[in-house]
Amino acid sequence: MNINLADMRHIDNCVAILQHSDLGRAYFSDGEKAKNLLTYAVKQKDVYVALDDDEKCLGFVYYLQKGVFGSYPYLHIIAVKEEYRGLGIGKQLMQFFEENASEFPSTKLFLTVDDFNPRAKKLYENLGYHCVGELPDFYKEGINCYLMMKRKG
Repeated sequence: MNINLADMRHIDNCVAILQHSDLGRAYFSDGEKAKNLLTYAVKQKDVYVALDDDEKCLGFVYYLQKGVFGSYPYLHIIAVKEEYRGLGIGKQLMQFFEENASEFPSTKLFLTVDDFNPRAKKLYENLGYHCVGELPDFYKEGINCYLMMKRKG
């Protein structure tokens, strides 16, 4: 598996992967909304795709280098194709994010995880992230997010 900067040919695959995830079902049931967001992110060079040897898209990570307070890396979306979950692809994408998210050495990394996704929250905790706050109705009414942070070094 290789992780490469996404380009426009990856958009449809990334949209499909996102829409077949809990996150996608909660926030991106409208395929056009997902496509617009990911198209913008790809153009900004903020999306990286996990590709197998045949260039098949297995998942993606979308992060912002200075997404939190204009200073710290923020993982916005990570998603793995349904049939490839549980194979370590998500962990590899997380490792890529942690190693590449900042052009300068950053001492902190951030992400949010929704209350309906305890499995993802547990994964992040196992990777060294801890909850630093709860954001009620942050992205959508009725869904609470946990702001998680990891200190590096």
